[in-house]
Amino acid sequence: MLLGIDVGNTQTVVGVFKDGRLRDNWRISTDRERTADEIALALGGFLAFVGWSLDMIDGMIISSVVPEMTRALIHMAHDILNLEPLVVESTTDIGIPILYEDPKQVGADRLVNAVAAIAKYGTPCIVVDFGTATTWDAINREGEYLGGTIAPGVEISADALFNQAARLSRVELVAPGNPIGRNTVESIQSGIIYGTAGLVDRVVEMFKAELGEDSHVIATGGLAEVVVSECRTVDVTDPLLTLDGLKLIYERNTKA
Repeated sequence: MLLGIDVGNTQTVVGVFKDGRLRDNWRISTDRERTADEIALALGGFLAFVGWSLDMIDGMIISSVVPEMTRALIHMAHDILNLEPLVVESTTDIGIPILYEDPKQVGADRLVNAVAAIAKYGTPCIVVDFGTATTWDAINREGEYLGGTIAPGVEISADALFNQAARLSRVELVAPGNPIGRNTVESIQSGIIYGTAGLVDRVVEMFKAELGEDSHVIATGGLAEVVVSECRTVDVTDPLLTLDGLKLIYERNTKA
């Protein structure tokens, strides 16, 4: 079985593949202080819950933007699973050209998303990932990764507002009934949800002007469901896009 792990700044997504199919997946908080033993204990618990165990894992691939977690996961793979994990980096053979000025600066998750988007939806395409940051990634008709845009994520923006404005309290991140809020809670919700949706749509429109109007727009990430229903430019929401990309990259490299 293949273990795919995508480590983000806020959340970590774990998927288990058996016979080429994603059989189960979990989302946990990212904790930079977790040791290899603690990670193994958590993963073992998830696997046991569905009737599997760590000793059934014979392959592992990691995409991570948190160096401390990367080191702990590699340590776990070596000392507990007795295998060599594939860590996605700019030098990994992902099967698509990276046209970023310095490929080392591109987050591994963004490259993994691009691989999956091309395979599942074709080109040209745009991936919008709602995570700690909201990112837009552009792939042209030739299947080349061009680059993208990075903005503060939904929760980061909300936290900044609540922490800096003394009289504004935290609210549930849901769309209110009307854009024009009739009270402070609705006004904050409107600004966060509709404001983010407007940001997403505007950046997508600018990307399409460069790539072509027929670009497919795919949303992913833990916070996608909070905003996507209010976006007019997103074609499909694919919460498992990154895990699918990890599987494709692993298969490409192990076959080679």
